[in-house]
Amino acid sequence: MDYDYIVVGGGSSGCVTAWRLVEKYGARVLMLEAGHLDDSMLFKMPAGFFKMLGGSKYLNIYESEPQPALGGRTSKVPQANVLGGGSSVNAMIYMRGKPSEYAEWDAAVGNNAGWSWEHMLPYYTRLEGNERLNGPAHGIDGPLKVSDHKYICDMAHVFLKTMQGMGVPYTNDFNAGTQYGAGFMQLTTDHGKRCSASVAFLDPIRKNKNFSLKTGAKVTRLLFEGDKVVGVEYAHKGQVHQARAGQEVILCSGSYVSPKMLMLSGIGPAAELEKHGIKVRVDLPGVGQNLQDHHEVPVSAYTNGAYGYFGEERGLKMLVNGVQYLLFNSGPVASNGAETCAFVNPITRDSDTTVKIYCVAMIYLDRDVFDAKPGHGVTFTLCLMRPKARGNLKLKSANPLDNVVINPNFLGHPDDLATEIAAIRYAREILASRPMKDTISQEVLPGPDIQTDDELAAFCRRTVKTNYHPVGTCAMGLESNPMSVVTPELKVKGVQSLRIFDASIMPNILSSNTNAPTMAIADKAVSMMMGEAPLPPAQI
Repeated sequence: MDYDYIVVGGGSSGCVTAWRLVEKYGARVLMLEAGHLDDSMLFKMPAGFFKMLGGSKYLNIYESEPQPALGGRTSKVPQANVLGGGSSVNAMIYMRGKPSEYAEWDAAVGNNAGWSWEHMLPYYTRLEGNERLNGPAHGIDGPLKVSDHKYICDMAHVFLKTMQGMGVPYTNDFNAGTQYGAGFMQLTTDHGKRCSASVAFLDPIRKNKNFSLKTGAKVTRLLFEGDKVVGVEYAHKGQVHQARAGQEVILCSGSYVSPKMLMLSGIGPAAELEKHGIKVRVDLPGVGQNLQDHHEVPVSAYTNGAYGYFGEERGLKMLVNGVQYLLFNSGPVASNGAETCAFVNPITRDSDTTVKIYCVAMIYLDRDVFDAKPGHGVTFTLCLMRPKARGNLKLKSANPLDNVVINPNFLGHPDDLATEIAAIRYAREILASRPMKDTISQEVLPGPDIQTDDELAAFCRRTVKTNYHPVGTCAMGLESNPMSVVTPELKVKGVQSLRIFDASIMPNILSSNTNAPTMAIADKAVSMMMGEAPLPPAQI
């Protein structure tokens, strides 16, 4: 069967893309998702994602190549392997970023191209169904449900009061254009249940005759007639199939797989393709370059009492919490474990924020790097929002079943390391300030013996890890920019009928979790592809 559009990837951007095309335009859409169906009860429970972090069929665990900036250490990089993509396995945090960062997007495509904050905001609000916030910056009728936590632990309140005591303002809404401050995060949840992109956008069209979905379907290459993409080849249940698109093929496979798909099909850096015996169709040196990812280091401490989540997942407490959730969609299972955060600048202490501090109400650390005696505690994950280092990815071989070779280049710029060291010292100030200090019994990480900049730098190199937000490997830009991969309309340069609608098109990373921006990108991208008039820019 032929289709109008083929959507490669059933993650956040793919779900929005398919929904818009089927629901509004009646288009015949085939979605090919390499992962599993999102049919586990864990996907509904906000706390369920913790069960998957240690390993699950719903995650692909990539491992980076040895990192020179980390003394040769490799880094594990999980990515979703399930319908709904990251929105099915993430911590559900709804964030958009700062207006100044969208101005950089717009500048990358020549200014006045519709990628500014004012132009993007209407696409956010159109998708959003917020339970509490309304007005110019928020929507209340969209299918993507956004709500407050249905359970908040004591440590969240301690953290917020401490930050205010340190002079950091309370922020009621991180998504209206101003981030500086500390406050409660909103989640993509609906009455205590996860609202993934699959739930929000695919559920309304699953029974539509124009929508076809295949999970466990791994696309191996694009099909061409001349310079036009006419379909894809994919492996499904041990057999190789082909599908053709009468209009366009849209890559929604994320910052690792979308560039991989281009390179396997002859679109990418010529020298890299020739090394693997791949015929070069279009020499695009930017494919696989410009990789950016939020990364974090921890500061952890034991507490002198039960202020958070230690022990809530075991024994009788687990049973009680499970029953409470099943009956009322409330209790600890309705939390993602981190209700609060703060956006700060640990160096200048002003509103030009560079670090996001998640307050996680438990001892939360990488057991492969550090182990600690279980107990009540708190962890501040210090997430660098605008890393200056740039990484890249390359093909391992011409075999589409091989993973790409990832170089995230964490701490590859000296300013990134300096900011993380400053963030650790800032986090220690939080531990030493009331009322937080009244709850603390002992610092766990980095530990009281680690004090000098050199010691803290070594600690950062040992502990730094991804915050799961890779972007930028198929960056949008002007046709004249040799490193851009897609045009301002997200068309892949040098070929016809091929676009990319996922986070790989971001020219620079935002100071936010990337799930909500990825969905807004896809919404706007469909509008451009279908020739819709742009939504009027927001007036705020």
